[in-house]
Amino acid sequence: MDEPGEIGRRVQRMRVERGLTQKQLAHPSYTSAYVSTLESGKVRPSETALRFLADRLGTSYEELATGRPAHLATELRLALTDAQRTLATGAADEAAVHYRRLLAEAEELGFVPEQAQARLGLGECALESGELPAAIGHFEEAERLLADEPLTRRARPVRGRAVAHLLAGELRYACYLLESAIDELGASGLADPDALVLLHAAVIGPYMDMGAHARAAHSAELALALAPQVSDPALVAGMHRQVARTFLAEGRMADADASLAKAQAIYGHLQLTTDLAHCHWMRGYVLAQNGELGSAERELRTARDMLSARRAGLYTAQVEVELADVLRRLGRHEEAAELLAALLELGTSHGAVHAGGAHRLLGLMAEERGEPESAEEHYVQALALLERSGATGDLADLCRLLGDLLRRTGRVEAAMDAYRTGLGHRAAPGTTTLGPAPAAAFRSARVSGSRWVADRVE
Repeated sequence: MDEPGEIGRRVQRMRVERGLTQKQLAHPSYTSAYVSTLESGKVRPSETALRFLADRLGTSYEELATGRPAHLATELRLALTDAQRTLATGAADEAAVHYRRLLAEAEELGFVPEQAQARLGLGECALESGELPAAIGHFEEAERLLADEPLTRRARPVRGRAVAHLLAGELRYACYLLESAIDELGASGLADPDALVLLHAAVIGPYMDMGAHARAAHSAELALALAPQVSDPALVAGMHRQVARTFLAEGRMADADASLAKAQAIYGHLQLTTDLAHCHWMRGYVLAQNGELGSAERELRTARDMLSARRAGLYTAQVEVELADVLRRLGRHEEAAELLAALLELGTSHGAVHAGGAHRLLGLMAEERGEPESAEEHYVQALALLERSGATGDLADLCRLLGDLLRRTGRVEAAMDAYRTGLGHRAAPGTTTLGPAPAAAFRSARVSGSRWVADRVE
C-alpha cells in the first residue's frame, strides 16, 4: 500500500473524474468528513475502507492502494500458473527461465505475494536440478517475503527448505525445520489441514532415515486422518507416497503398494511427471525390499528415464544408486559399477546418504572380488558420510558390514568398535535407503559381537 498522501490524491482524482462529491462517495458507510481527511493524507485508510471506496469508484482495491491496475496482478498470477505447469510437465531449467522473468516483473511492480510464488517455483526448479544451495536461498527468500503472513502461507517454503536440507544429507536439521513449523501451527491454533498434511508428509522421510519409526508412524496417522479435508489432490498423492514408507517399515507390503498406487493414479491424472517418476522409484524400492529384483529393475529404470528426460540431475543420480544395488544383487557388477562411478564423479553435492550408499555398494563388490582393503576404504568413506547425515538405518547396516570385514581379516578390536557403533542404531525394514532390509542381518551382528565379547572375557 502506498503512503496516505499518495492514496488520498488518487482517491480525490478518481472522485472528481467520476463527478462525485465527497458525501456521495462516502454514502452509506462513511462520512464526507472521513473522505476529506483521507484525501488530505491525514489518515491511513484500512483495507476495508479502501475496498468500499474502490467499489464506489468502479476500480479495484489494488489500483486504489498501489496505483497499479488490477489486471497486471491477474496477468502475473496467470503467468505464474503457466510456469508451474511447465515445471510439472516439462524440464526444470525451462520453467526456471519463466520464473526468473516473472520474478523480475513482480519485483518491478512491487507485488510481494507474486514475488514469493516465483521464489517458490525457482526453489522447486533448483531442487530438481540438484542446485541445493540455490534452492535453500530461494525458499528462505520466499519465507522472508511472507514473514508477515500466517504460518499457513509460509508452510510451502518451510517444507521446500527442509527438503533441500534433507537431500543434502542434513536429516536432523530438516526434521527441526518441519517439527518447529508443526509446533507453531499447533500453538497458534491454525489447524489448516493442507498445511498440516504438507508438513507431516514431509517429515516422514527424515524420520524414517533417522530411525524415528514411532514418530514417522504418528505423522502418517495424522496425515491420513486429515486427508479427507484436503482440497489439493497433488498434496494428497504426496502424502500417500510418504505414508507407504511407514507401511513398508511395518512389513505391510500390500498396504505400501496400495498407497503408491493411489499416488500414482493421482499424479498420472494431473500429469505431474516428476512426482509420477518418484512413484515408480518408490515402487522399485518396495519390490527390491521384497526380493522381486526383475520388477524392481523395471520400475527403477522407468523412474530414471523419466527424471533424466526432465534433466532432474539430483533425483536421477539417486535413482541410479538404487538401480545399481539391484543390478549388483542380480550379479551384473560391471553395469552397477559404471552407474556408481558416474555418481561419485559428481561429488557429495547430490546427497550424502546416496553418496554413502554408492561407497557401500562399491565396498560390497570389492569384497566379492576378494579385495578387502578396497572394500574397507569404501566402507569408511560411507561411514563418514552417513554419520554426518544421521541416516540411522544405513549406519547400522554399514557398521555390520565393516565389522564383519574387520573380523574376517583378524582385527577383532576394530571389529568390536564397529559393532558397538552399529548397536546404537536401530535398523528395520524400510529404514535403509538401499539394499535388502538389514534387520535380520544386524541381529546376527549383535550375536556375533556378543560372542566376541565372551571370547575376550574367557
